[in-house]
Amino acid sequence: MDVPRPAASGPPWPSPDVPRPPLEEPRTVAEAEAIQDRLRGLVVTEGAPVPRTVAGLDVAYAGDRLAGAVVVLDAATLAPLDEATVVDTPRFPYVPGLFAFRELPALVTALDKLTTRPDLLVADGYGLAHPRRFGLACHLGVLTGLPAVGVGKTPFVGTAAEPGPERGDRSDLVHEGEVVGRALRTRTGVKPVYVSVGHLIGIEEACALVLHLTPRYRLPETTRRADHLSRLALRG
Repeated sequence: MDVPRPAASGPPWPSPDVPRPPLEEPRTVAEAEAIQDRLRGLVVTEGAPVPRTVAGLDVAYAGDRLAGAVVVLDAATLAPLDEATVVDTPRFPYVPGLFAFRELPALVTALDKLTTRPDLLVADGYGLAHPRRFGLACHLGVLTGLPAVGVGKTPFVGTAAEPGPERGDRSDLVHEGEVVGRALRTRTGVKPVYVSVGHLIGIEEACALVLHLTPRYRLPETTRRADHLSRLALRG
């Protein structure tokens, strides 16, 4: 993926004049599902962002503690530019499909600690490839107003035919008759990752971005670096 470098024209972080939903912390499963259903209509599933900076977000767990990490990379060179971590305790129980509510408080706080604001977010998780079509990447995108992509190691919902064996081969991920993402081969002969739109980006653009972010390994550099940083934060 050729990532052009546009001239700077104001901060990459969305303007504070643009209203965005607040971070809500539900107390029950019903409240959490209602939040997802309400915010789902704000997701935009098209766009072709040209990022100057890309952030990877991940959360690590140890006992009753978690660490949220954000790593910002130069979109063209993948050189690290900034990072932030937050160590906290989960405030919502583990419920499949509602995992975002465990991770969002730490991740949003870590985003706010950055001095280099990202143009695009890459979450270790899912976007539209979610039972209510509102996974972590969608939630992050809507809360921040930034383009966002979800990259999962395994499919959470749906099925996909095995993509071809070469890097860049892909197949549709289908759930309940709807295409919700792609199985994408990022390395020849290595099992695929599962890409889904989070917000303000189309699926083809999301796959091109993920390929650009995986020059050597199966997982994007954004995910690899954020995973490492989150584990270090827990040990520290």
